Amino acid sequence: MALNVNIGCVANLFSRQMHFEKAGDVEHGHTHSFDHLTLLANGKLKIIVDGKESVFTAPQMIYIKAEKMHELTALEDNTVAYCIHALRIGEDVDDIVDPSMVPEGVNMQSVADDLLGCDPNIGMKYNHTSCDEIIEQNKK
Repeated sequence: MALNVNIGCVANLFSRQMHFEKAGDVEHGHTHSFDHLTLLANGKLKIIVDGKESVFTAPQMIYIKAEKMHELTALEDNTVAYCIHALRIGEDVDDIVDPSMVPEGVNMQSVADDLLGCDPNIGMKYNHTSCDEIIEQNKK
């Protein structure tokens, strides 16, 4: 069983893609400081909030209340869901862009320079040295 997670963050919009490869894959219980939306794009999920179960079938938007412990379990193979919320003051607001997210016509070097703070006048604004490092650090 495998749960694949990809994180994206542009401007103040955070997105956490969860691909549940097999039925039974679990995103273990956790809470968030703010209300957020879970967009169920494919498949079927069982969500447990404060010990109570609900089942959702894609396509479906699911409201998750702040500070509520919740756990997601795939009920079908290839279930895909996205946690989406705005970043607020006090949260890490660095952009996180996986190069695979960028369509043709957008200069990836300029995106990377913006992310890494590569400005010839001020040098590096962050300690990161590559987009891959940013992505890996935010998967933890």
